[in-house]
Amino acid sequence: MHPLLAIKPGDKRLLMGNEAIVRGALEAGLRVGAAYPGTPSSEIGNHLFSISQELSGLYFEFSTNEKVAMEVAASAAACGLRSLTCMKHVGLNVAADTLMTLAYVGVRGGMVVVTADDPSCHSSQNEQDNRYYARLSGLPMLEPATPQEALEMTREAFELSEKLEIPVILRTTTRVSHARGVVACGELPDYSRFEKGRFEKDLKRWIPVPAVARERHKVLLERMAEAEGLASKAPFNRVVKKGPFGVVASGVSVVYVLDAVKELGLEEEVSLLLLGFTHPFPRTLAKEFLSGLERCLVVEELEPYLEEALKVLVAEEELRVKVLGKAEGYFPRYHEFHPEMVKAALAKAFGREYKAPEAPDTSWIPELPPRPPTLCPGCPHRETYKVVKEALQELGEEENTVYPTDIGCYTLGLLPPLKMADYLLCMGSSVGSSCGFSVATDQRIVSFIGDSTFFHAGIPPLINAYYQGHRFTLVVLDNETTAMTGHQPVPSQEIRPEALKERPVISITRFCENLGLPTIQINPYKKEEAKKAVREMLASERLGVIVSKAPCVLYKVKGK
Repeated sequence: MHPLLAIKPGDKRLLMGNEAIVRGALEAGLRVGAAYPGTPSSEIGNHLFSISQELSGLYFEFSTNEKVAMEVAASAAACGLRSLTCMKHVGLNVAADTLMTLAYVGVRGGMVVVTADDPSCHSSQNEQDNRYYARLSGLPMLEPATPQEALEMTREAFELSEKLEIPVILRTTTRVSHARGVVACGELPDYSRFEKGRFEKDLKRWIPVPAVARERHKVLLERMAEAEGLASKAPFNRVVKKGPFGVVASGVSVVYVLDAVKELGLEEEVSLLLLGFTHPFPRTLAKEFLSGLERCLVVEELEPYLEEALKVLVAEEELRVKVLGKAEGYFPRYHEFHPEMVKAALAKAFGREYKAPEAPDTSWIPELPPRPPTLCPGCPHRETYKVVKEALQELGEEENTVYPTDIGCYTLGLLPPLKMADYLLCMGSSVGSSCGFSVATDQRIVSFIGDSTFFHAGIPPLINAYYQGHRFTLVVLDNETTAMTGHQPVPSQEIRPEALKERPVISITRFCENLGLPTIQINPYKKEEAKKAVREMLASERLGVIVSKAPCVLYKVKGK
């Protein structure tokens, strides 16, 4: 039995934030889940996939991308079933087209959208603040600070979603998703069988042609006005009224603030507004909190989301409190916070002496050699890069080649001695950017994309390249798994879990051939044979696809 299913009601367990979200969703009666993996959200999908193999009453899929996952969950919720989709922060960019209109048409069953932000870019190409998606879409947002809150807020998000008939965003960050804490668990409902819902047709709701969309926008605004009242009374928004100084915090910053106040001895001088239900902004509660304060420090990672809302409130209500935050230089708008940073800011804001602890003397420790991330020993991507590199060298084209690359393990091809990555934006951008490079420069273009990324976002730009007559060589690195995020399944996978044995194997090679594209498939471990085929493809100087197919060595061993 999966460990998250073995926990009895009332029991406490040490859970990761993402595990707590899964348990909370199960306790809420989740029926349909869909996701595309992405750190720091990946464990949510991994656990739901494993659990769905044990529970007849739960369906879960790893969809081809986040937009598809959003639509799977949305349609299930339209049928009255509780659904969840999870993704990393940049994944919500992919799903945003769906999310914006979904906010208008709404849901019948509760639907939760988990977005896991990544301050400091631990495993991402940017550190965008997805709280603005809540404001942009007009959807409620909850932000847990601890694993216990992650469970409770997930459970409550389904209730809130059904009450308002719109999806609810659950926003975490890396430290919340991957922190571990003691979590008290509740009761699981019956999952012995999958109970189907029913779609009730309503052309004035589900088909947002302009006349319908105009009316549904009004409905959404009414729902958000109701949600604002709920936010000001929500138990996830806590007020501790003490002294004349105030601190407002949300997310993991709440934990840092509580520690800092205690360690600085400010318990009787500082009032706290700790927010978990952050959108719509709890205006009534915030006004009551700010009244009578002299100054208030806002502690939040990334953008001044709450800070700006508080300053607008102060101006509109003509409150006398001074709101301090990023604009006044107390915190940066980039990277994640740490406890010492928060202590220093509180001490500065409220006139306390504070000296950060000195780091221990480590001068006596020998300097260690750098250990940058690298492709695993035996990785087929290493061999593919070497084959392509040597083929280009033999053609005298290595120095004249631009290498657009993509998101995956193979991005590490940028490091020496390979140095075969020059340009990267997002999932699928290797193909789309190659279209532009082929027009803008006479340099040779050889781009790299992984199998999972190809299915995710590589197909539309490849069709564009073929139709528009662009000339470049696309190398598809098919290692039969989504390796970087934990070996989630892909459609081209031949070594697969028992639960997926009946699913079709979708060959990337045949797919490209059926488009009419010149396509070859190589085994990168058969070096000379592969190099000859690659050299011939490169010599043609036309649009062509090289599928380098060999399973990830780690997954191959794991799958035996």
